[in-house]
Amino acid sequence: MRIGPYSLDNPVILAPMAGVTDQPFRRLCHELGAGLTVSEMLSSNPRVWDSAKSRQRMLHGNEPGIRAVQIAGSEPELMAAAARHNEAHGAQIVDINMGCPAKKVNKKLAGSALLQHPALVKEIIRAVVAAVEVPVTLKIRTGWDPDNRNGVAIAQLAEQEGIQSLAVHGRTRACMYKGQAEYDTIKAIKQAVSIPVVANGDIDSPQKARQVLEYTGADAIMIGRGAQGNPWLFREVAHYLATGEQLSSPPITEVAEVVQRHVGNLHEFYGEFTGVRMARKHIGWYLQKQASAVDFRRNFNAIEHACEQLDALANYFETVEKR
Repeated sequence: MRIGPYSLDNPVILAPMAGVTDQPFRRLCHELGAGLTVSEMLSSNPRVWDSAKSRQRMLHGNEPGIRAVQIAGSEPELMAAAARHNEAHGAQIVDINMGCPAKKVNKKLAGSALLQHPALVKEIIRAVVAAVEVPVTLKIRTGWDPDNRNGVAIAQLAEQEGIQSLAVHGRTRACMYKGQAEYDTIKAIKQAVSIPVVANGDIDSPQKARQVLEYTGADAIMIGRGAQGNPWLFREVAHYLATGEQLSSPPITEVAEVVQRHVGNLHEFYGEFTGVRMARKHIGWYLQKQASAVDFRRNFNAIEHACEQLDALANYFETVEKR
């Protein structure tokens, strides 16, 4: 799959997720096989760009792979300015968010709320495409609600205005993350446009990835929540799509090394106070399927210091390896 001048190593993409796909997690997913990783959503409001959170999200240098940055907002001029700002800071692809279903985003008429207003969608895309030299991509949902699935019309509009790749989550905004993703709309979108289409929603195994690709005809798949606590999913999916072979689950020694390194990188990236808190949710995801880890997770969430978190993890994995 190609996006403008960029060719992906494989058709398996890490979805942008606010509070999750920070630089440490993107680097890890790239290392473990993601063909492309997309940054957390960045606000187009320049008044928040000097906040610690925004500054960290705008760090695009020294990052492996293609640097794709997602921006969100509802004002064409501000979206164009945000695109230029991120291009100047190293973004190689600018992605427009029209898929986020969160209330705090939608109440500002951003994210998937924009799907109700095709004329504004057109204005935003036109402004952003004209503002930068790098490829511009778009992420949407299938529509606003099940009675208003206008994904095909939005996709055609996007292609006409210069969008170079389109990712589609197989739910409407009203569906949030409930129920099961549907792929009929993604299939229809793929048949209606000539730009690359990326299928997103409920892809949590190599077999599901192949099933979705074959059914929709999409050019790639995008993995979001399925990668939380399981970044190895990228190499498993990429290998299965390329060879038809199922890779074994990572050995506990590799899990221990990756988890501890990830937590250490979070401490380094955010500093001790925030890094410790970011580590808690990742450890929750890494160990959520381990019945024996319930007490450990509870105790881990009470730890306030970085070195103590790392010591606790080392002791935990040493005990697990001995079983």
